[in-house]
Amino acid sequence: MPKQIPVPNELNKPFWDACNQQKLVVQRCANCNTLHYPPKQKCDKCSSAAPLGWKEVKGSGHILEYFVIRDSRIRRLQADQPLNLAVVTLDEDPGLNFLSNLPGIPAGEVPVGAAVEVLFEPVEGSDQLIPEWRVPK
Repeated sequence: MPKQIPVPNELNKPFWDACNQQKLVVQRCANCNTLHYPPKQKCDKCSSAAPLGWKEVKGSGHILEYFVIRDSRIRRLQADQPLNLAVVTLDEDPGLNFLSNLPGIPAGEVPVGAAVEVLFEPVEGSDQLIPEWRVPK
């Protein structure tokens, strides 16, 4: 399935750089140790003015929920419709959620609650790898 090409900015560039090294990272507040994803300017929990650092996480989680996209306005996705969009919650911090189309899972057949692991997929037309999630075999 064609994927959107990320456009890294000052805030999220460390995330995308880590993906290219096949590592999953999230932000971590040095003041209160709260983990954050997606990237933020400051901690939501303690509002510390200190910049958020980055922490590598294991990349294991569970499927929290999903829905099926049948009529996307995003051209790169239209040829593969219908497709899943699943919410994956990290085992290390169930408050951190990622989105994935779950490669290899037919539309509408998502095993809610199933364990998943991160993999890094290339994006056609780019040198960027992006995180996707799969149900281990």
